[in-house]
Amino acid sequence: MLRGTKRLFGCSCDCYTEEAGRDISAGPIDMSTCDQRRFLCSYLELAWGRGPRSIEAEAAVAWHLLRDDLEDLLLRLCEPDASARVRTGACANGGDWIAPVRMCATYNADARDIARDLALSWLQRHNKEMVSRNAGLSLEALRARVEAAPAGARVPLKGGSEHAHSLSRETVLKALATPPSALLEALEAAAAPDEAWRAAEPRAREILALTSQIAETGEGPPTWAVQTDTRAHVRFLRKHAPFHVRRLAGGGVILATHPFRALWPLWVDALFSLGLMP
Repeated sequence: MLRGTKRLFGCSCDCYTEEAGRDISAGPIDMSTCDQRRFLCSYLELAWGRGPRSIEAEAAVAWHLLRDDLEDLLLRLCEPDASARVRTGACANGGDWIAPVRMCATYNADARDIARDLALSWLQRHNKEMVSRNAGLSLEALRARVEAAPAGARVPLKGGSEHAHSLSRETVLKALATPPSALLEALEAAAAPDEAWRAAEPRAREILALTSQIAETGEGPPTWAVQTDTRAHVRFLRKHAPFHVRRLAGGGVILATHPFRALWPLWVDALFSLGLMP
């Protein structure tokens, strides 16, 4: 039972031995949904009420419905018993564990290790190493691995808005040396929704309220079938879906956005605000 939308959902889970995991890019523990399009709320019955149809509002509705479920699944995989035995994990709209900044969500059992996402991303992109091989290393070991790269080395990363399209060795090392509290505060500030998303929010909340009213009482305006994975919906979500920085009660942290987007733009804005990117 997904806690956000209260829907029953089938998932599959695979666990790999250390020996088998050497060739598995998904990580030692991997969970996937059995119906990806339904999980992503690709098909919805929505009540539009008196207002006009809005692609942007429909996309925002889909993200509102999906966000809590996405974080719920990630926590059930990485923190099922609040023991913090799993140090880090991530979620993507695909099967491989790629650079964390290119994923749509990451989990770290200790928020003070948030720079781990950058270090693992650097090693995956620069050294072409599977994230699962380095995910359990200490920050000190990760720093040493990054320092071993040539000075001035950079790796390309798309989707960094107008600020940056690459990540440098020096930026990663500076982030690792930055107080974790400053990194988290910068990420939280950078997670503020942009103007386009704020403009879509009022209509999205109206549609959500009307649709919930019908589900609870059986009364209200007519509902209409909506497909939220059309090219227009996907384009809007890839560019404007907001980011969420969630500090967990046990000291961990989740960074998340819609599966059609990646976390890199969030990191770019946070790193620029701290003066860590050239």
